[in-house]
Amino acid sequence: MKRFLTTCVLVAAAHTALADYPDKPISIVVPFTAGGPTDKVARDLAEALRKPLGGATIVIDNVGGAGGTLGATKVARAAPDGYTLLLHHIGLSTAPALYRNMQYKTLDDFEYLGMINEVPMTLIGKPSLPAENYAELAKWIDANKGKINLANAGLGAASHLCGLLFMSAIKIDMQTVPYKGTAPAMTDLLGGQVDLMCDQSTNTTSQIEGGKVKAYAVTTAKRLTTPALAKLPTLDEAGLKGFNVSVWHGLYAPKGTPKPVLDKLNAALRTALKDPEFMKREEALGAVIITDGRLGGAEHKRFVEGEINKWAPIIKAAGQYAD
Repeated sequence: MKRFLTTCVLVAAAHTALADYPDKPISIVVPFTAGGPTDKVARDLAEALRKPLGGATIVIDNVGGAGGTLGATKVARAAPDGYTLLLHHIGLSTAPALYRNMQYKTLDDFEYLGMINEVPMTLIGKPSLPAENYAELAKWIDANKGKINLANAGLGAASHLCGLLFMSAIKIDMQTVPYKGTAPAMTDLLGGQVDLMCDQSTNTTSQIEGGKVKAYAVTTAKRLTTPALAKLPTLDEAGLKGFNVSVWHGLYAPKGTPKPVLDKLNAALRTALKDPEFMKREEALGAVIITDGRLGGAEHKRFVEGEINKWAPIIKAAGQYAD
């Protein structure tokens, strides 16, 4: 009888703890350094999550390094209590192919809370390129095989992935030039030291608006409505049928987090994505907020699995991976 009463007390205490969640600060791990696009999304989302989580304190924990795998590992190993979350981007789905010694399993070690947004990408070139549109660019690339270099912000960066997909689609290899971040890559593109780059609209729109780079296409399935980018064709329109890539962000918890906590977090996420201030900030970044089934954990997980299968053969064929 005593053991039975003890068990009942423990069960009751657990239910009370879940009902009171959250009753202490929540940490959102961003697996990249502060100041970048993913960090910006995380900080804006944290602000929007506070109200639907009862005014909870939410702190951002930047754990950069190894293409986002260090921060993801920290969350995979954290206590599954809802107080340590992960906000990651497309790199969550490409890391299994890029890194052969990861300390976690993407599909097994996290609870998927839902997808947040998608950010389109743009194909741009140095200002001195003779091509004025994508058709002319395609001819220029064909005429200069073996001489063209393609900048990116580092192994696993969105610009790296987009570049790999572009080369795979046109079946022409270029010399990839990795940098330690977007800023130095853009600086060299503006200076003409590199020829091309495929990067997020959040990083390229101001340069396109200012006429500082040549802009050739967007990577989404449909044209964009942003004034500076509305006239750009999609790569699908340009002849690369099925070309569609964007930088997406999602929210995750450690595997084993109780379902009531997951349900509360998912409900809070859905409310946060409708917050007027958050929507305004996302629009300013050129991001599209998710409103479809990927807002749910199961659908988002299926999407990530599809992304893993999409990127693995491309990365393998390129032979660009890290230990």
